[in-house]
Amino acid sequence: MSSAATRATGQDHLWSVTEHIEDILATVRPLDPIELQLLDAQGCVLVEDVVVPLSLPPFDNSSMDGYAVRVADVAGASEEYPAVLEVVGDVAAGQSELLHVGPGQAARVMTGAQLPPGAEAVVPVEWTDGGLGAGPVSGMRARSASPEGASGQVHVHRPAQARAHVRAKGSDVRAGDRALAAGTVLGPPQIGLLAAIGRGTVRVRPRPRVVVMSTGSELVQPDAALEAGQIYDSNSFALCAAARDAGAIAYRVGAVADDAETLRATIEDQLIRADLVVTTGGVSVGAYDVVKEALSPAGDEDEPGSGIDFRKLAMQPGKPQGFGTIGPDHTPLLALPGNPVSSYVSFELFVRPAIRTLMGVQDVHRPTVRATLRTEKALTSPAGRRQFLRGRHADGEVTPVGGAGSHLVAALAHADALIVVPESVESVEPGTEVDVVLLGR
Repeated sequence: MSSAATRATGQDHLWSVTEHIEDILATVRPLDPIELQLLDAQGCVLVEDVVVPLSLPPFDNSSMDGYAVRVADVAGASEEYPAVLEVVGDVAAGQSELLHVGPGQAARVMTGAQLPPGAEAVVPVEWTDGGLGAGPVSGMRARSASPEGASGQVHVHRPAQARAHVRAKGSDVRAGDRALAAGTVLGPPQIGLLAAIGRGTVRVRPRPRVVVMSTGSELVQPDAALEAGQIYDSNSFALCAAARDAGAIAYRVGAVADDAETLRATIEDQLIRADLVVTTGGVSVGAYDVVKEALSPAGDEDEPGSGIDFRKLAMQPGKPQGFGTIGPDHTPLLALPGNPVSSYVSFELFVRPAIRTLMGVQDVHRPTVRATLRTEKALTSPAGRRQFLRGRHADGEVTPVGGAGSHLVAALAHADALIVVPESVESVEPGTEVDVVLLGR
């Protein structure tokens, strides 16, 4: 349940950004762990340490295509005075029956194949004549085209040290080592490691399912024809993409018209596939703010603690916000403003940490750095509010993007950071150090 119900704030209380995010994170809990197949677990967070059951590689193997030899047999070898060895056969990757390499002998060995008994090193094929009786070769001919390459003699033109071009058993990881720690987010390298040690499934917290819907009778699906007074719905696309970027499985719902009953029914229909619901628009003080109208009475006497609390934040853009839980499973719902920049800034500050918390990630916030403000004039902020401005960050400097207008959708496409103007600071002069939230990191 939302802790908002326990705060004696009053209807006109102006929440700080910190209070709002603390309330959200005190309510949202990590999802229960499940066992998933490896590829289904990509992007998920491990809930337990993974221990290596067998060493990698599981046997000594060749790191080159070449010849497995005894060190004494190639000592002092050169192009002028090559070592001449009898080839006893091929050792291919995956071959279980191995040849034995005795004095004066060599086995043609492929990359990844087991080092045959008796051999002490591998000389690359480029250090030999490839069994052709001439100078150094650049590679081996395919066995199907030249089966005689597995027999006869080979001239070796360079000496080799013991264990040269040999990957030792357990040189990657050893049985009993910790392969991955609990809390690891599984990306492609981690999935590859799990497969390499023989794990077909893994226990993780699943990626949260996030339903995103925008509201407003003026919103039209992209590619449709615009009529008078209509605009294209960008919020649901931007926030759905942002949810996926944060690690969620995101479901976009088409824009809902300004009708409270329709919105309530749409949300109820979506709860079956939602770990988190995000709405945009309809949370301010207008007569057509349908989200506020539909969800203010959403608390259920049979479901203690449910309900959405609409509040004002000491923040610009993004002053009007809503948060609470809804439905029998107390699904968290964040209601964001409809202004595209306000909704995106609100997503970064509030929704993304909620998604990362559901995933069980340790650090749920974007990284923040200090940077020098590069601009021709001071940045101003309304007294008593924290302001978040779009910016470009590079080499410890940040430059505002798109001016002061919070409605500038295009500015978002060219920004990679948010410039933070703290509460109680009305003006930040050029050259001042400011906090910068790095986006896309």
